[in-house]
Amino acid sequence: MSAERRRGLITGFVAGAAIAFALGAAAVVIEGGFGNSDATSDAIDVIQKDYFKPVKGSLLDNASVDGMVRALRQRYDDHFSHYFDPHEFQQFEQASSGRFSGVGLTVTEVDRGLRVATAIPHTPAERAGIEPGDLIVAVDGHSIGGVSAEVSTAQIKGPPGTTVELRVVSGTGGKKRDISVKRAAVQVPAVRGELRRAGGTKVAYVRFATFSEGAHGELSETLKRLDRRGAEGLVLDLRGNGGGLLNEAVLCASLFLHKGQLVVSTDSRTMGHRDYDAVGGSLPTRPTVVLINHDTASAAEILASALSDHHLATIVGTRSFGKGTFQEVIRLAAGGALDLTVGEYLTADGTSLAGKGIRPDVRAADDPRTTPDEGLEKALAVLAEKAAVENR
Repeated sequence: MSAERRRGLITGFVAGAAIAFALGAAAVVIEGGFGNSDATSDAIDVIQKDYFKPVKGSLLDNASVDGMVRALRQRYDDHFSHYFDPHEFQQFEQASSGRFSGVGLTVTEVDRGLRVATAIPHTPAERAGIEPGDLIVAVDGHSIGGVSAEVSTAQIKGPPGTTVELRVVSGTGGKKRDISVKRAAVQVPAVRGELRRAGGTKVAYVRFATFSEGAHGELSETLKRLDRRGAEGLVLDLRGNGGGLLNEAVLCASLFLHKGQLVVSTDSRTMGHRDYDAVGGSLPTRPTVVLINHDTASAAEILASALSDHHLATIVGTRSFGKGTFQEVIRLAAGGALDLTVGEYLTADGTSLAGKGIRPDVRAADDPRTTPDEGLEKALAVLAEKAAVENR
């Protein structure tokens, strides 16, 4: 048996040019079919013989595996393990192949569907009026409540130029609307930076969207550019950043930490325990504030917690998502796949964020109904106080 392994250590969700979930996901083949246990095979036999309607074996096979995963989710409070039936797995693979395009959203999986974290500027989603906080509850007329984010984002993606129908619930008023969005090739910029004022201090404001490959280089160059223009502090905005590659989180943290300082640890039954240390190349120390919200997850939480644990930043905003685990996609020989939680990560101080998230040092929430960005205003105010003390 040949098994192609492409592990995805951190997951986030992007319905744009590339989906940032299960990045490098495994394609591990498990030989054999379902129904190996006596109880399962007996039940399938009885249902097929005695149920009052004919039942396909594939329906029972899919239902039995789905039931196993649901039991794991309930028993271990695991929100991220899923079963993909053969059709869903085919959609997932097609969407991950690079042939399909999206609409320009970053999203977070919730019970009712997908909550919009970011509508990327100058994309079909933004032009359609989709906003952060909106809830996508159906794709092409089919409910996505309870469907994994991997599958539902795959349903949103498709050939460029084609149209997808989204049912969207407003994040402010709760009003439902049906929107037709034309798919297009979407480039998701990892980093955008500009100069701002924090009190009387010129500071860098950097919006960091995703931990895609090469993002640490973009972050480094942006910080250096703004430093050359006189920035004396930093607001690193991780709101809506759903994560990405683990190695990018470590490399980004290395821009702030000294070589050898612990960034994050992972624990897994299959991979054991591993510590990830900063690799060096840190930039000059500066007063720093990290801005987070409930859509800050996964690799973004690793970076934020590393800066906080090593006393390099003040955390401002609202509690982060609390991802805390990583998954592996395991293809089953009978068709379909398991998107299975295979380990957890611990912050530099040994804390698991699973289900808890990062609690900010200073709470600040943006009100989407108002024009000012209250979260950013608070972050700049906190940074002004830090800069006044540290830059004396």
